[in-house]
Amino acid sequence: MRFILPKEDHFFDYLEQQAALAHEGALALAKLDSDPVAEVKDAVHAIEKRGDKVSHELEDALGKTFVTPIDREDLHKTASDASNKQIALLGKTTALLAETVPCLRSNDYTKIRDAIRQMKIFEKEGDTIYRATMREMFADASLDARSLIREKEVLEILENAIDTCEDVGEFLANLAVKNG
Repeated sequence: MRFILPKEDHFFDYLEQQAALAHEGALALAKLDSDPVAEVKDAVHAIEKRGDKVSHELEDALGKTFVTPIDREDLHKTASDASNKQIALLGKTTALLAETVPCLRSNDYTKIRDAIRQMKIFEKEGDTIYRATMREMFADASLDARSLIREKEVLEILENAIDTCEDVGEFLANLAVKNG
């Protein structure tokens, strides 16, 4: 039956582009220790915009394609699953952190405190995503143990990264109070 139906390989292109952009984003974030914060922020933001564009193109293609190489629901889930939500949340949190660090220079405790409050909201959102996904995964009898462990590890790493950003934000707030 597969040889009769049209081959729609461009869906794999979208998924591969998203994976490449996620990696590019991680590499851009890793430059925080060597490049100016503003440059890193701009680079991550540009990568995020490109990722959004790919996601929109995938959604449009799903709407126009009758036969897909992977089940349509699985394609959508792969493109927008919990790890992607956590990655996006991590991007927001690290962007906020990058905007907040310069406030130390001016001892702008109000801006730091407001940023920390927002980071706490992001962290709670990350917790919610993590817990809900864990419940779903453990309830899914079709998920094999290896996949369950792999997915759980990825989500834990992302959740820990978001938690670490909140910890750094708390440290910044303490520095501002101590030295302000």
